[in-house]
Amino acid sequence: MSLTAALLDLAKQAGAKDMPTCTKAMAEAAVEQRSMVNALLETGQVDEKVFAQKLGESLGLPVWQGEIPPIPAPLRDKFPAKIALRHRLLPVTPAEGDPLPVLCFDPFDHLARQALAGFWTGECKWMLAPRRAVLDGLRGGYGVGAETFDEILEGGGEFASANDLEQETTVLDENDSEASVIKFVNQVIREALQERATDIHIEPLEDDLQIRYRIDGVLRNIPVPPRIKLFQASLISRIKIMAHLDIAERRLPQDGRINLEFEGRPIDVRIATIPSVTGESISLRLLGQQRFDFEQMGLGAAHSEMVRGLLALPNGIVLITGPTGSGKSTTLYTFLASLNTKDRRIVTIEDPVENKIPGVVQIAVKPEINLTFAAGLRSILRGDPNVVMVGEMRDVETTEIAIRAALTGHLVFSTLHTNDAIGGITRLVDMGIEPFLVGSSVRAFVAQRLVRVLCPWCCEPGQYSEAYLKDIKIPLEKAATAYRAVGCDRCRQTGYQGRRAIFEICLVTPQLQEMITAKATNAALKEMAKSQGMRNLRDDGWDKVAEGTTTIEEVVRVTVVEANRNPGA
Repeated sequence: MSLTAALLDLAKQAGAKDMPTCTKAMAEAAVEQRSMVNALLETGQVDEKVFAQKLGESLGLPVWQGEIPPIPAPLRDKFPAKIALRHRLLPVTPAEGDPLPVLCFDPFDHLARQALAGFWTGECKWMLAPRRAVLDGLRGGYGVGAETFDEILEGGGEFASANDLEQETTVLDENDSEASVIKFVNQVIREALQERATDIHIEPLEDDLQIRYRIDGVLRNIPVPPRIKLFQASLISRIKIMAHLDIAERRLPQDGRINLEFEGRPIDVRIATIPSVTGESISLRLLGQQRFDFEQMGLGAAHSEMVRGLLALPNGIVLITGPTGSGKSTTLYTFLASLNTKDRRIVTIEDPVENKIPGVVQIAVKPEINLTFAAGLRSILRGDPNVVMVGEMRDVETTEIAIRAALTGHLVFSTLHTNDAIGGITRLVDMGIEPFLVGSSVRAFVAQRLVRVLCPWCCEPGQYSEAYLKDIKIPLEKAATAYRAVGCDRCRQTGYQGRRAIFEICLVTPQLQEMITAKATNAALKEMAKSQGMRNLRDDGWDKVAEGTTTIEEVVRVTVVEANRNPGA
């Protein structure tokens, strides 16, 4: 039996769900002379633990059982990161007098065996382990970009020359050949994109440098190589050069952007530097081109009908509200994409333009040349638009122009930072907008939050105490079908993969319009909106729980500060 046929047979035994995908991935790997085992496991169709067990049984190799311990510093110093990371070999501290256990997931990698034999003179014991466990162990032991970091240390402790630092890099390639600092920064960004991160934070501490990724809305610490603090200045300078910022200015915040290419798709990276007492902190927001599909928004039937009604309006303002990072921009782009037809002229003014939509005229704010939201919006209205999108209503002037646009026959979309839908009314009035203008121009306030989506591979039915369920006010019939997050190799032990929005839609009806004009209280406005069909964020979240999209814990996390009780077992 050929190696390909044998691996496919093992994949089938390990419960592979889509054999054609596995076959195609392995065929491509064979042509490109890459690891077929790695290609097979990368498809996500195979349970890695079961596959490792089956492979070990067929080859007579032992399989590591249980958790993999961290790599201690003495072993890390003896086992170079260059060898470990390049060949995906994970050393484990041996028991007294035993050979060195070396964990791998591809026993057919002969180059790895040759590389190990070239520097390790002692006895080794080869063992199999799940691919994700090996990769996590390597990253935890050596840190992101550790292979490059070894090269830096070998080169005498210098990252790169000034000329090297200023090299232009627009493509994030697996085989970076640039100077060490460039390669290291590329590896950090590339790994973040592979992990589906939306943000990277590089934060100097008193005696270390911390790197964190925001994945599915949650920050995760990323292991970094030892002694990386020594090269903090070079790292930050490289990123500032890529963003065309002033590397000599360390006392004031700076903003910039980088345009990169990753796996054939453009990535827009927004850079923000913040001076701190321990050095400059840098945040990178990763923005990739994405497809905006109304059907994939996750709207319930009632909400979907409301939104379609709003999109059919000839004029008025629709405001999307929520805190930073709640998915407002994605919702706006989805609305615009659904309205983008040949008989409509759509113009936007944004800061910055995060995604380009063919057929839509998009303007980026440039305060340095006095192209502000207000100035741009005035020009837009002279250009005969049907639909206008304003990135954010930040000031009275912009808001007043948007209201004027809505009252003169334009459909306007924009965002506000508020905690709920009704809070948008209060925010506009607090900004100085007359209540009667708010009531007559705004057609709806749409509040939203993002909840993490359950990993379909490892979720399981959840059980909670009745007292806890009553505390959080979830209907018991919806809690009866709730699932909880468990964690597996496919979701990096988090129990979640991706995010979905939950919504609260307040339509400004004639009754609500009268109350706004009469300056009714927030509580009275909310009661009226509820009586006319508004469902709050948590209610929409409970629907997502009942259908198995997310968990009770996620809804509680994004809609309340904390619960009064802990979940039962």
